[in-house]
Amino acid sequence: MEDHDPVLLIEDLRTEFRIGGTWRAAVDGVSLSLRRGETLALVGESGCGKSMTSLSIMGLVPRPAGRIAGGRIVLEGRDIVPLPEHALEQLRGDRMAMIFQEPMTSLNPVMTIGEQVAEPLRLHRGLSRAEAARRALAVLEEVKIPSAARRYHEYPHQFSGGMRQRVMIAVALACEPALLLADEPTTALDVTIQAQVLGLLADLKARHGMAMLFITHNLGVVAQIADRVAVMYAGQIVEEAPVLEIFAAPRHPYTRALFAAIPRMDLDAQELAAIPGRVPPLDAMPQGCRFAPRCPLARAGCEAPQALLPAGPEHRARCHLATKELAHA
Repeated sequence: MEDHDPVLLIEDLRTEFRIGGTWRAAVDGVSLSLRRGETLALVGESGCGKSMTSLSIMGLVPRPAGRIAGGRIVLEGRDIVPLPEHALEQLRGDRMAMIFQEPMTSLNPVMTIGEQVAEPLRLHRGLSRAEAARRALAVLEEVKIPSAARRYHEYPHQFSGGMRQRVMIAVALACEPALLLADEPTTALDVTIQAQVLGLLADLKARHGMAMLFITHNLGVVAQIADRVAVMYAGQIVEEAPVLEIFAAPRHPYTRALFAAIPRMDLDAQELAAIPGRVPPLDAMPQGCRFAPRCPLARAGCEAPQALLPAGPEHRARCHLATKELAHA
């Protein structure tokens, strides 16, 4: 693999679930790329397919109800979709790792945190128990666990939410993966601890040169940590651009609606904006633009399927109005 090649390349990914005897797409034609040292934020409402995209990458789509029906997921030049389970197990925790949203349910309550950080080192690196313990302690110190040598032997219930999330980060980073997937890792934390965890992730990413896919619905977090942003709605990427570009000039009506829903800190009195309706269920997807039933700009042409087209330099949008605006600019 060359240095300029993407660590992760997703091409036309389709992940389906069986509903009422029919396969329905929860992730529909998603294509993304992620390079070494880059952070891509995947944003959107709950139910848009963000977490299912990350589970597809990890090979954790629940079976037999779910399946990857098409597309490629290329990790460091290797298509991992056709791999058998035992081969995926060798990659998880080694070349790719995931930080989940709720650390209390992700950590094993009957294992010490030191054992949980050392486990992937023994499994993937073949280290002895003593060598793995030494390396695990160093990783706990790297994620800034206070008194790491003493707390190594404590259990998850003895840690606060923020410290448990640091332990999850330590578990994920123990084998220095090429790809880190972070699925809303700061949602359950207060804003002070959230800022600390975000700063820690940014430092560790720079130090280890990882590629990071950061899943969130918090646009404030996106502004702080991301290099590029992909906005997801109803299983599709509806807009993708560098972070500064998407904040300065969002093109898709859904992205604009997400920004409009952010409370303004510079106004004393304001009405909170909300997007009407809800994300369509898998068995009732609109035939054309999937956001059209909720879109205030919907008009003729929106009933047809929309392609993800250029809407500016390094900017793409799945909206014929957005690309038409560019053509007439």
